[in-house]
Amino acid sequence: MSSIHVVALPGDGIGPEITEAALLVLQAVATRYGHDLTGEEHDVGWSAWDRSGTPLPDETLAACRRGPAVFLGAVGDPRGDSLPRDERPETALLKLRSELGCFANLRPAKVDDTLASMSALRREIASGCDLVIVRELTGGIYYGTPRGWDPVAKRAVNTLVYTAQEVERITRVAFDLAMRRDRRVLSVDKANVLEVSQLWRSVVDEVAAEYPEVSVSHMYVDRAAMELVLRPGQFDVILTSN
Repeated sequence: MSSIHVVALPGDGIGPEITEAALLVLQAVATRYGHDLTGEEHDVGWSAWDRSGTPLPDETLAACRRGPAVFLGAVGDPRGDSLPRDERPETALLKLRSELGCFANLRPAKVDDTLASMSALRREIASGCDLVIVRELTGGIYYGTPRGWDPVAKRAVNTLVYTAQEVERITRVAFDLAMRRDRRVLSVDKANVLEVSQLWRSVVDEVAAEYPEVSVSHMYVDRAAMELVLRPGQFDVILTSN
């Protein structure tokens, strides 16, 4: 028997409902396989601000750092829209990603054939879709500086920044995942316009040379969005920036 500890952050909206149901499932699985599941619950997002005036209380962040596992429900509430940026519920999510080093967001999309008719896409398009999007999560335009909004001048700025090291580590996640799947990686960028995307593409190609078993291709983001709707079944692992 092993002991498993989970830090639960129900958060806002449907977050508490999702968290409660998920923990019940986790408990059932732990019991089935002879594990001891323990947990603790902490505030995050609007619910945290409503109680303590901050979307990410120190005790919540400390508990998440201790871990070893964190389950997050959801953050965000319209009542927080008028708050200063550093007090908004979504700020807690961005800080958690940064503080915990959660740089890889894995988003699988697999359509079971028996459920294909429920898709917004036609059955013949949705059927057979089985892909994973690997999205970089702690760099790019979400975190780049300078950033800000001048309401007097009516001017705002956000900065898109990536280092080669940031691109390399997320690329390795995508290629390692592809090695366990169909061994195909599509890197999505905007290299015809953005210098950051040109760096991204060059680093992806460098890493690809270390994975000769994996085929790699590149596609501009606007075409990739169209292809996802027209022919999602063609994709295996999709690598994207933040």
